Amino acid sequence: MKNQNRQRREPLTDTQLLMTITICIFLAMYILAMLLLKGGFLHVQQLFDLLNDNASLIIVSCGLTIVMIGGGIDISVGAVTSLVVMSCVLFLNRGGNLFLSVLLALGIGLAFGLVHGFLVSYLEIQPFIVTLAGMFFARGMTTILSIDPQKATHEGFKKLQEAKIEIPWLGYVAKNGNLIPARMEIGVVVALLCVIGVFILLKYVSLGRGFYAMGGNQTSSLMLGINVKKTRFLSYLLSGLLSGISGFVFLMHTGAGNATNAAAMEMDAIASSIIGGTLLTGGVGNVVGTFFGTLTLTTIKKIVVSSGLNDPWWQKITTGGMLCFFILLQSVVLRQREKRKKSN
Repeated sequence: MKNQNRQRREPLTDTQLLMTITICIFLAMYILAMLLLKGGFLHVQQLFDLLNDNASLIIVSCGLTIVMIGGGIDISVGAVTSLVVMSCVLFLNRGGNLFLSVLLALGIGLAFGLVHGFLVSYLEIQPFIVTLAGMFFARGMTTILSIDPQKATHEGFKKLQEAKIEIPWLGYVAKNGNLIPARMEIGVVVALLCVIGVFILLKYVSLGRGFYAMGGNQTSSLMLGINVKKTRFLSYLLSGLLSGISGFVFLMHTGAGNATNAAAMEMDAIASSIIGGTLLTGGVGNVVGTFFGTLTLTTIKKIVVSSGLNDPWWQKITTGGMLCFFILLQSVVLRQREKRKKSN
């Protein structure tokens, strides 16, 4: 009876606890910004703009979360996104079909995921080295395709890019008396569907549970009958696929390709995953936490800019400080939980 009462007082797993902390910090930070900075933070459109501007980052972070839960790392995701953007914009501008451009994006992402997964899983090469090589290769290929910025001129794509989901009752009345409806881009819907899909995969599908088991303890996973090599391979394949989707969503948001597109996106994706409660050691993480981790990261950047610190290094300093804070927070929380478990 005593042990049952203790279990009831501590029902949350490590993954759920870290996710809850992230959500609470995001809500507190956003509410504080509304109270102190006011301005755009008082309108729902500010939250929608966070989603509009970072839909591709959310998708990439979902893929990276899968890999990190499995105990791996993929630092090529930003470069793959950039390559997809440039490839698709050039394909469309040369008369390519819109549907085929989507398949091109998915194909590029899957190709990188296939190569990375094979090298890491079956040849057992260090994932950092493999994905670092993939990052250099993708950046180089992007530059070969075009050094100059390329703006999408395809009529069908331009219509898709301009399409917005309008929600009038969440809008606001401007100073001239006109109602400004809240607007959400199509890419946000794609990002939310990716979050939901990855959430279902990790929580309800045996493959998702395999990622957790593999990241938690590879030896135990083998004893449980999990094909570790296949599971690790699929984690990189999914990461590559989501990078391909992210590239097309990025293009829908910007409408142009550039050799510097998605620069350092992989670092923001890693930061978002860590802030969301995903451990670099593997076995712990949740895509919902990653979603709120992305919003937390981008919100703090908005707050820095709204405070008048427009120089880019202030955002980097704040991001670094925030990342250190969450890593320390995770370490302290998990260590205290481990002590309580041992004492029980």
